[in-house]
Amino acid sequence: MIKLVIDANILFAALIKKSTTADLIVTGNFNLYAPEFILDEFKKYEKIILNKTHRSKKEFEKFLDLLKRRITFIPRKRILNFLEQGRQISPDPKDAIYFSLAIAMNAKVWSNDKRLKANQKQIKVLTTSEILEWIKSKK
Repeated sequence: MIKLVIDANILFAALIKKSTTADLIVTGNFNLYAPEFILDEFKKYEKIILNKTHRSKKEFEKFLDLLKRRITFIPRKRILNFLEQGRQISPDPKDAIYFSLAIAMNAKVWSNDKRLKANQKQIKVLTTSEILEWIKSKK
């Protein structure tokens, strides 16, 4: 089973609207990981997300609970030993945590940020389209 570290933008997109991305998170045959701080980000930006979402508050909360069951949220302390490596690899310092977590979990990164793929070669970065292609190739 493929292991994927999901970046915040993928998760926020899934929270905002019902989409292929949301379906992949819920039904995909993956082991999914994300840094635990993302849960705080969801709470911090909940009102903004609810203003943008096509979901009711109840649907939003239900989907958020589903994400919490589907994704393993990793505490920062489990990633600390890999932070320096992640910083060296990451094209953007703000994204180093995802690379650090990918190293810690021996996983790929799921992100639609093309810079993360173009400016480094150590960690495989897959876009949503590439994940869909991979799934189709396995059928």
